[in-house]
Amino acid sequence: MMELKLFNRWDSAVNVSDPSLKQFINLEPRIVPQTFGRNQQKRFWKSKMHIVERLVNKVAVAGHRGKKHMRTSGRNVGKVHKITNIVREVFERIEKKTKSNPVQILVQAIENSAPREEVTVVEYGGIRHPRAVDVAPQRRVDLALRWITQGAFQAAAKGKAGIVSTLTKELILASEKDTKSYAVSKRYEVERQAMSSR
Repeated sequence: MMELKLFNRWDSAVNVSDPSLKQFINLEPRIVPQTFGRNQQKRFWKSKMHIVERLVNKVAVAGHRGKKHMRTSGRNVGKVHKITNIVREVFERIEKKTKSNPVQILVQAIENSAPREEVTVVEYGGIRHPRAVDVAPQRRVDLALRWITQGAFQAAAKGKAGIVSTLTKELILASEKDTKSYAVSKRYEVERQAMSSR
């Protein structure tokens, strides 16, 4: 029987070294990472999506930052085929530069940029106090993907490089735990704030 490979090139059977994220990073064999929202009726539906599909969906709305729409995502929204081709090209470049499986690089980038602690506001008798809380594993994956795509789009908007080269650079830097990566530096910033709010 033929083995299913992502884009008919890359094996999805990669190692997830963070035990808390294992259940929330879906790496089941697929050729095309697209479910067209079939899982949305199920509980924890995000976790049933392939991790590359989640990356594609985040690239589609990279302009969203918190509750604000900081930058337009108009060129990408609704163009799944275009964004899938961008991600495929990013993976080709990663494979060329690192000589390793790009799905493994993506998983390492997510593990390295997923925060373990963050700050929430607790209110006692009308007075608001910042408190450090542990981050749920699904939210960790969400935040990591969001910061990776936002960092790539921010670099693409500032410089002359396109989204393919900036996303490639961001994923490689994040997989190496380099603080030049927007996602890794954002993780350290959030964890530092949480440490001061304990």
